[in-house]
Amino acid sequence: MSFSQALEVVIGLIFVFYVLGSIVSLITQWINEALETRGKSLERHLKKIVGDNHVGDFVKLPQIQALRPIRYKNWYSFISSATEPKMVEKIPVATLVDSYFDFVGLTASKEITGEGLKELISAFPDSEGKRAVAKWVGQGVTDLEELRKRTAAYFAGVTDQAAATFRANSRSFVIVLSILLTLFLGTDSIQLAQTLWANAGVRAIVVEQAQMEVQMQAAEGTVSEDRIDDLIQQLIDLDIVKIGWWQTDIPPAGSDINTWATFIVLKIIGLGLTAMAVSQGSSFWYDLLKKLVSKGGSSSSDSEAKG
Repeated sequence: MSFSQALEVVIGLIFVFYVLGSIVSLITQWINEALETRGKSLERHLKKIVGDNHVGDFVKLPQIQALRPIRYKNWYSFISSATEPKMVEKIPVATLVDSYFDFVGLTASKEITGEGLKELISAFPDSEGKRAVAKWVGQGVTDLEELRKRTAAYFAGVTDQAAATFRANSRSFVIVLSILLTLFLGTDSIQLAQTLWANAGVRAIVVEQAQMEVQMQAAEGTVSEDRIDDLIQQLIDLDIVKIGWWQTDIPPAGSDINTWATFIVLKIIGLGLTAMAVSQGSSFWYDLLKKLVSKGGSSSSDSEAKG
């Protein structure tokens, strides 16, 4: 077994996983923007701070409204360039603390006694935020600056939780989409590896495309939709990614049950491997591809020098 041949097969597999992962990442981005999942995750955690019934009024504060991202109004608005503000997706902790102090009336309370502070807190909207501030005051913290510091630390944790919730939601989208894309294409890793191993010409072209993609990524820093379309078409032209189950290489007519059983088991394993690989995300495979392409390039140069 040639090490360079095995390395080229690995690079080919990773390149395909990278392309399919890029498709999944792009679709996930569209879904997140359409459903405003990041904004909804943040709003869910803002309810902990100001309460379920007051979050609408809280996000209407001018300093928070100014953070709303501008995007297309709907999926076909790119034709008319119609845009609108969407839900707030991220609030800096300092801005969140200032907004909360404004909302509950602490900003105007420059000089206030412990009893006056307790009376003011009693009028806060019922929420985890109110209970947190009340607990600190009950512990003897009556200095507003100290309250601000503790509130900032608390809000930092809340915003981290909101970000973690969004990542978990996105991860679910990625896993589901990876399974659906794999099933739609019918591309299994075992058959793909066999194709790459048996065809030196295809391996060479795929490795060359992988090297070009790494160079373009290094120069541009991102993958455009047009670039993804080009990569998919190149894989289709190479007959690596077969779109549709009707292109699956099945056992010939008259094959015995053992042959079919082996085919089905290997197909299931191959599809499962592809789905798991694609769900790792395009950035994971790009980082690995960049390392292997550099290593492969160095190995080729060393071989030519020795020759």
